[in-house]
Amino acid sequence: MQNQTLIQYFHWYYNEKDNLWTKAKNEAANLAQMGFTGVWFPPAYKAANGKSSIGYDSYDLFDLGEFDQKNSVPTRYGSKSEYLAAIDALQKQQIMVLADTIFNHKAGADEVEKVPVRKVNKEDRNEFISDEFEIEAWTKFTFPGRKGKYSDFIWDHTCFSGVDWAEDLKESAIYAIQNQFGEGWEEVPSEELGNYDYLMFDDLDFRNLAIRAELKKWGKWYYETTNVDGFRLDAVKHISPGFIIEWIDDMKKNCDRDFFIISENWNIESVEELEHYIEITGGRTQLFDSLLHHNLYLASIGGRDYDLKTILDNTLAHRNPMLAITFVDNHDSQPLQALESFIDFWFRPLAYAMVLLRIQGIPCVFYPDIYGASYEDDGQTIELQPVQELPQMLITRQNLAYGEQIDYLDHHNCIGWTRAGDEEHPNSGLAILMSNGDEGFKEMEIDKKFAGQIFIDVLGKRTEEVTIDENGCGEFFCDAGSVSVWVLKIQ
Repeated sequence: MQNQTLIQYFHWYYNEKDNLWTKAKNEAANLAQMGFTGVWFPPAYKAANGKSSIGYDSYDLFDLGEFDQKNSVPTRYGSKSEYLAAIDALQKQQIMVLADTIFNHKAGADEVEKVPVRKVNKEDRNEFISDEFEIEAWTKFTFPGRKGKYSDFIWDHTCFSGVDWAEDLKESAIYAIQNQFGEGWEEVPSEELGNYDYLMFDDLDFRNLAIRAELKKWGKWYYETTNVDGFRLDAVKHISPGFIIEWIDDMKKNCDRDFFIISENWNIESVEELEHYIEITGGRTQLFDSLLHHNLYLASIGGRDYDLKTILDNTLAHRNPMLAITFVDNHDSQPLQALESFIDFWFRPLAYAMVLLRIQGIPCVFYPDIYGASYEDDGQTIELQPVQELPQMLITRQNLAYGEQIDYLDHHNCIGWTRAGDEEHPNSGLAILMSNGDEGFKEMEIDKKFAGQIFIDVLGKRTEEVTIDENGCGEFFCDAGSVSVWVLKIQ
């Protein structure tokens, strides 16, 4: 069985000549050849800022670039027909497609309503700093361009627990809507800021059973319309886990299939919080390992002072690898974004060796690391170069990264591991060595079956040939601040 490897097929500033759906369709065969088995697409439905929006300001979940809404028919990434054509092309290459799913909030309402609210402390959402009063808020969604096609559901203020803008006051604040469910917020997994139910825009209130029913209806419609293979759930730490459980179970039952589901629960402090989410949701969903990303980031800025022995500490890949989605960077951590924590270029090959060539977790590659990216924001110009070693690492993962793993995470500046290979993949077996300091060397065991055979650095950074001894061991090398990937030399 081939290793699973995902790609996040977008970044925040995608600006290439072809729209994204067209590019993905044209690249489908190339992605399969590189070893990708899954593509995570950005939100495919109409957003509040129409064609200029990346999609996380979700407006109409039923408009996949089909209706004239928000000053455009297509979305930033293309039309509905182009989206469906991209999915079909990828699936013909045996690549599954994951749809980005925004359940936490809606934006770009069509009408203002008078809404009873109480203002809350931004730093402690459980603390009210006003009595109840009425504001005019953008909370009514009628979707006039769609005219009730696919769903005639109208969203109003009873569907939301909070907003951040009072139109009549021209004031930004966090306002808790006083509705039929009480004055407070829902219980959510995150206790940051007292209660982190409210994130942005119009916050959905999942205590409203009509909302749950509408989103379950949408999920079934989305699958039947697009034939996607799974979903990436955005911002789950701000959403009632009870709803997530209910939605996943309903999708499985009503669509009669198991979906591949990944949840984003961004956390860089406590692996216990991610483990708790796994526990309360019964392991129904994979989770992005933001803690491993943070460790990789700290290693990249720490240089030789970072203790590589600790790089897996406090990570989901270490504690629950079966549900970990590992990654180097994503659209939130890329330069000029609010959560910017972009891994330095010198360390990116080492980071990709960690996520691609180990047994733990399913890796997700970031689009610019394959294709590069050039963009401007806030008066700054950013150039992201592709990771030159990445194509070879992807092929190595596809063909050789199998079997038992032995770790040598035993030195402050130089660590490694080996993979013994398996019978399904001829010539599989690996030795990886990396250093964040001086040139490194280490004796490591692969397997006795390789006794007398020669291993070479497939990345071409080292020119030595390493002969495996009768005990299945060899002495491997890497350059200073670099990584080498040793594979069997084919005679």
